[in-house]
Amino acid sequence: MIKNKKPHLLISRIDAIGDIVLTLPMCRYIKLLYPDASLSFLARTYTLPIVKCCTEIDSLINFDELLKLSDAEQVAFLKTKEIDIVLHVFPNKHLAELAKKAKIPFRIGTRNRWYHWLTCNRLVKLSRKNSMLHEAQLNLCLLKPLGLNLIPSLSEIKKNFELKPSVFLTPRLKNLFHNDKFNLIIHPKSNGSGAEWSLNHFEKLIIILPPEEYNIIITGSEKEKQFLKDWFNALPGHVIDATGLMKLDEFITFISAADGLIAAGTGPLHLAAALGINTLGLFPSVKPIHPGRWAPLGKRSNYLESGTDNLDTISEFDVYEKIRNWQKL
Repeated sequence: MIKNKKPHLLISRIDAIGDIVLTLPMCRYIKLLYPDASLSFLARTYTLPIVKCCTEIDSLINFDELLKLSDAEQVAFLKTKEIDIVLHVFPNKHLAELAKKAKIPFRIGTRNRWYHWLTCNRLVKLSRKNSMLHEAQLNLCLLKPLGLNLIPSLSEIKKNFELKPSVFLTPRLKNLFHNDKFNLIIHPKSNGSGAEWSLNHFEKLIIILPPEEYNIIITGSEKEKQFLKDWFNALPGHVIDATGLMKLDEFITFISAADGLIAAGTGPLHLAAALGINTLGLFPSVKPIHPGRWAPLGKRSNYLESGTDNLDTISEFDVYEKIRNWQKL
């Protein structure tokens, strides 16, 4: 398809943390297909710290900054990048039209967006809603026009996927860890991105984890900090409240320094898995948020599935056994 052996490719994905993480395996396979390619990634300000952790990416484009320009300036900006191929991983009408106006030679999108028929010249048949593939595999389907004929297995994707923090851990955050204990991050909320395990379950889990063995750290956003305030005050005194303490780049490094993380199907879960630490995701058995679609991908990642449309059937003892097994590895 591409005559230029050193093409410049742009991946466009402007949604949330977990979505970005599960898009990044594409970078590895693009570089396998085109080892000399230059690879750019377009994302929002909020998620750019994640993209910086992917060593295959050569440059970043900030979508929020791009939108501050006039339409004509946006087109001119893209033209200066001399992009050969754009991959619309997250469909966006404005970006699809912009790429066409910028005369990017190869514009790849899914067939199930009507505006892609008008703006893209390479269309991929792809239905995320009805597919049995994992989200990372679905993203890789967009590489079929580039020569990826066989979608890799999840085990292969895991083997070739790991993020590296882009900033150092500050002394303040480093002091939250204990060298003589298993440092366990519990991220109880999901910002509404999926089913959540109840705070009562998390509290029972914390109580049965021996405090002499586990250093338990609760994380969450500033908004979640206010929601969790009363719950946290009822927890045992040794539990550390780290909610609202970190920017995303700091949080990524913080996660990488921990021994394990537990969460429902939310962004920090996918970050932890991709950073290579012990990760346990809690999932319901209902589409589209079941683990078949959204299981964490990492060399030490795992999940528990409820068998129902909520997480109530997952007990604190089920989770406890998984955590204990981490220490045996």
